[in-house]
Amino acid sequence: MTDRTGDPSDNTAQPPILIHAEDGVRTITLNRPAAFNSFNQQMKSALLEAVAEAAADPAVRVLVLTGAGRAFCAGQDLKEHLARVQANDPAVADTVTAFYNPLVTALTEMRKPVLAAVNGVAAGAGAALAFACDLRIAAASASFSLAFAGVALSADTGASYTLPRLVGQGRAMRMMLLGEKVGAAEALRIGMVDEVVEDAAFSGRVTRLAAQLAAGPTAAYGWIKASVAHAADTDLAGTLAFEDRAQAACFTSADHREALDAFVGKRPPRFGPHDVP
Repeated sequence: MTDRTGDPSDNTAQPPILIHAEDGVRTITLNRPAAFNSFNQQMKSALLEAVAEAAADPAVRVLVLTGAGRAFCAGQDLKEHLARVQANDPAVADTVTAFYNPLVTALTEMRKPVLAAVNGVAAGAGAALAFACDLRIAAASASFSLAFAGVALSADTGASYTLPRLVGQGRAMRMMLLGEKVGAAEALRIGMVDEVVEDAAFSGRVTRLAAQLAAGPTAAYGWIKASVAHAADTDLAGTLAFEDRAQAACFTSADHREALDAFVGKRPPRFGPHDVP
């Protein structure tokens, strides 16, 4: 078990993210609770680096994203953003290219499961961050909103791609045009999240689900993610060809052999951190 909380020599402020690793589960906690875990420049840099590290580390079998305090993530830190706009900072126009796009790409292309543990408010880019994950589990008190239009902005962080695929174009447009807030129960009903858990039981359920994923066949999970992503933008023939490639790789994997041996031996399979493509 390891914990990392940023630079130990920096005692002037809390680190923008917390990182905890145990038994194949890497948990990244957004750690600006007083600002509802909104994205400032420091958090953006730290989060991109942490996600890249998780993707590259073969010991990581599943990545969990969550937030400290009462929020998952409220999106862009508008106070910092306003100050930069008022200062005519040219880098403002690059924030989507430099942060939001690479973050979504890293999560969706990661060849291991990514679980959003939405513990509270998820707004704007914070909600879109959850939509970019493979699975979403929400606390009963969680809520989702896309308030981009409320500050005269368009959608980013992949929301215009991911949300319609979760809830349909009509509901996605309503959320983005009207800034409609969706509570956890409604999010479950319309397919925005996969599971809702009472607040008191939320942490334990996230731990169990992450452990279940971490004990699974990581390489096969990676191929499933890649297959679904490929199928979203191709025809049936292209999908079948990719599925053939994926299955061919899985047929020769150590995990597949282990699964077969376990089936014959009537025992649970014991998958290792090998074979991650």
